[in-house]
Amino acid sequence: MKVTIVGAGNVGATCADVISYRGIASVVVLLDIKEGFAEGKAMDIMQCATNTGFNTKVIGVTNDYSKTAKSDVVVITSGIPRKPGMTREELIGINAGIVKSVVENVLVHSPNTIVVVVSNPMDTMTYLALKSTGLPKNRIIGMGGALDSSRFRYYLSQALDKPSNDVSAMVIGGHGDTTMIPLTRLASYNGIPVSEFLSQDALEKVAASTMVGGATLTGLLGTSAWYAPGASVAYLVDSILNDQKKMIACSVFLEGEYGQNDICIGVPCIIGKNGVEEILEISLNDSEKELFSKSADAVRNMNADLKSVLA
Repeated sequence: MKVTIVGAGNVGATCADVISYRGIASVVVLLDIKEGFAEGKAMDIMQCATNTGFNTKVIGVTNDYSKTAKSDVVVITSGIPRKPGMTREELIGINAGIVKSVVENVLVHSPNTIVVVVSNPMDTMTYLALKSTGLPKNRIIGMGGALDSSRFRYYLSQALDKPSNDVSAMVIGGHGDTTMIPLTRLASYNGIPVSEFLSQDALEKVAASTMVGGATLTGLLGTSAWYAPGASVAYLVDSILNDQKKMIACSVFLEGEYGQNDICIGVPCIIGKNGVEEILEISLNDSEKELFSKSADAVRNMNADLKSVLA
């Protein structure tokens, strides 16, 4: 199985590294526009093979999309990273043109691929990829919910002082500091609602920390995070390539689900060999429905800026 990652920056390279040492794909192509950059990252990863025991072949190329031919999955991380103080919304003007060009180029050589969008603003870039290509909606997936949910589980584990892997929790809605919705009501610790262990005040603090999780790291690092985003992409790719049918929160195109139409936004999905195999419409309470509606409105406002790109 073959995976192409367009964008050899921190997130793309980390994704390639995780896919390699976990043996998720047999071939990973890392592509970048900067001369020698992807080649160097690929060589560095390949020099880990003898020490970590993987057999994946990682290939770095400079802007040569022919090397990406017959990819089963294409991951798009291209675009400028979010800088301190910059909102995801401010990225749209620059990144829209980049993402549109990338998805068009990869489809020339891999017309049957499944596209995973990571570039920010992620929900809007996922919508752009879908609308500009006309691909079936199951083949365009925005990664954001997988990352947001992993951060949610981290903050819950810190509050509980228990391992993250014993915590089950999900974030839906837009992939943005003010649009994501951590579902504290449904979060659990080994099957027991976390509300049995944490006060409402503590849960609200966890939700607030989750919502600014990306901005917190940007402030500390001076750029966007990469370890958790890269691992989240690899987790999603693994479910596709190995037909694991995991339930993962992803930004997908809605046609009536959750009362929304003509929008890509984060909801629980079953992810398998066909991409989005099912959109799960879970029961939300009135407060959660209101938050989801407001989140969708905010995403639509960003989508409105795509008119010139989609024209």
